[in-house]
Amino acid sequence: MRAPESQIARDREAIRILLADRQSLFREAIRTGLEAEADLRVVGEARDGPEAVAEAERTSPDVAIVDVSLPRGARISSRIRERVPGCRILVLATDEDYQNLIEVLDEGATGYLTKEVQLAALVDATRAVHKGETLVPPRMLGPLIATLLGRRRERDAAHHRIAQLTRREREVLALLSEGADNEGIARALVISPQTARTHIQNILTKLSVHSRLEAAAFVAHNGVLTDLVTPRS
Repeated sequence: MRAPESQIARDREAIRILLADRQSLFREAIRTGLEAEADLRVVGEARDGPEAVAEAERTSPDVAIVDVSLPRGARISSRIRERVPGCRILVLATDEDYQNLIEVLDEGATGYLTKEVQLAALVDATRAVHKGETLVPPRMLGPLIATLLGRRRERDAAHHRIAQLTRREREVLALLSEGADNEGIARALVISPQTARTHIQNILTKLSVHSRLEAAAFVAHNGVLTDLVTPRS
């Protein structure tokens, strides 16, 4: 029997939700609570990361509610966003774990709640992230801001160090960060291995690091690879 036109219209306007949690009983309880709201509809469920990504691709949800304790739970956020760019990710955690918060935000999540919240709070959070808001527990906001400011200072300092390198040294560092040895750098830049070694020693001094590994880690940690391969104006 076909659903009434009014019901079809409501379904089309409803916020489409994907639930990803390993516990089927928890998913069923959340689904029942969410679908009691006229503007919310669960369109898919998943019990692990790969299934969550596949279901997101199949159902194109507006919001994915993901349990961070799933294997590689933080990474699931970015994988779902890759497949469904418009999907917002609301992460559920067992407690207010600061490291989890940083990881999921880095991976593209837009909301973070603990499973201790009331269903009404989850409903409100689902609507909020769907509208584009970012939700963080108030008690975690201060440390989060401090961390973001600290990261900005670190990156500013890293850019200052990179600016001290010559164009050739930046080219050498880019190759070094990709794992090239002296011979590989020499071949790529058409220079001698000895010249490559000299450039590397100069780079270590200017970056205040003690080894090639530290130099490569400096590039990766500070996200400055584009500074190395993009000509300065």
